[in-house]
Amino acid sequence: MARKTCEKQKMIELKKVPVIILNGFLGSGKTTLFRSLLSQSKKKNISVCAIVNDMSELDVDGELIGNTNMVEENNDILISISSCVLSSKIGVEKLDQAVQKLLSNQELELIIIETSGSCHPMPLIEYFKDQEQVKLTGVLVLVDSLMLAHDFNYGESLIQQMQRNIVTGKRDTTNLLVEQILFCSHLILTKADRIEAEKLPDIATYVQQINPLASTHSVIFGNLTIESLFELKEYDYFKVTQLIKELKPILENEEHDDRPYDIETRVIKDDRPFHPQRLWEICHQYLDKRIYRSKGFFWLASRDKQSLLWQQAAGGISLELIGFWRSGIVEDKDNGLSKMEIESLKELLAKESGRFGDRHCDLTVIGDKAQINQFTDKLISCFLTEEEIELWNAGCQFEDPWPKNIVNMQNKT
Repeated sequence: MARKTCEKQKMIELKKVPVIILNGFLGSGKTTLFRSLLSQSKKKNISVCAIVNDMSELDVDGELIGNTNMVEENNDILISISSCVLSSKIGVEKLDQAVQKLLSNQELELIIIETSGSCHPMPLIEYFKDQEQVKLTGVLVLVDSLMLAHDFNYGESLIQQMQRNIVTGKRDTTNLLVEQILFCSHLILTKADRIEAEKLPDIATYVQQINPLASTHSVIFGNLTIESLFELKEYDYFKVTQLIKELKPILENEEHDDRPYDIETRVIKDDRPFHPQRLWEICHQYLDKRIYRSKGFFWLASRDKQSLLWQQAAGGISLELIGFWRSGIVEDKDNGLSKMEIESLKELLAKESGRFGDRHCDLTVIGDKAQINQFTDKLISCFLTEEEIELWNAGCQFEDPWPKNIVNMQNKT
């Protein structure tokens, strides 16, 4: 009888769909890795379903994933959960709904979840512990090496800051970062190419002191093979039993908070372009480590044909060309399109409500409650004024200090 029960249990285990959680603080590179894994799954014909969580109502990460042809554009393959952090009570409820929906896919081989940067791993781990159709095999926590270098002296002061918080009873983003590391099964150091090579072992040493049981890897540009995820064993819940017991009373006070750790989000929506010189100066003057993350789509008055992606984290900004505005293509006399194609674009543009066709700016700013309003207001001041718009329409050229290729700008604070 015992043997039959054991065999039955093994059959149930074999049927369980593995789940990978990509956790980590804001700007640590989760979306880069997420996109890489989804791209690999498509090329190698591996049936992967995905859940992406974004605190912002804009859901920039979900749009990036959906626009890369990495997954089919239907809700049975990719589910986006926005406007709440996944570890909140409502977030866990939405997670359960998403998982149950994905399980309707009979060919499903793997579920990958990208959390928002403010997500605490413990509620998610507790949720998956009791699931019968899925098994949690990896909690991959991505840690930004560049951020640790700038904000925590290459990781050396991270534990010290956490100890000060414990003594004073303070809970901030340092607690979140340390606790993400404590709960991880695999620690992924990202952006290692952007710090001194000889400093990476120092970062690894300090971070491993927090969780010596986790395996540590350095990954650049999301360079992790999807096959390696299938080699992972089920998450060891026993290792975090005491940790859960200690943190549960504290986190129960936070589970109803969709914006924990004094993290606030602001959304900027405007159809106007940024003044390139003013934007450059504002970022140098007002961007500091209290602005944890900003991201979104925008355009510059000096590059009115280009649709740009803004990515900021840990004091660094990168601009990425992701396409061209339809308005810019139509306005270009050398666009190489046929009359029929141009007319088709004009029909689409006629449906746009903005003054500049399909061109617009949609940005999310995530930061400390005490700093976010000032930085957001300064960004808004970088849009062209009505007088400048008249000059732009008249063909005025605005000075543009931003390099023409992808930009990596470091602040000095």
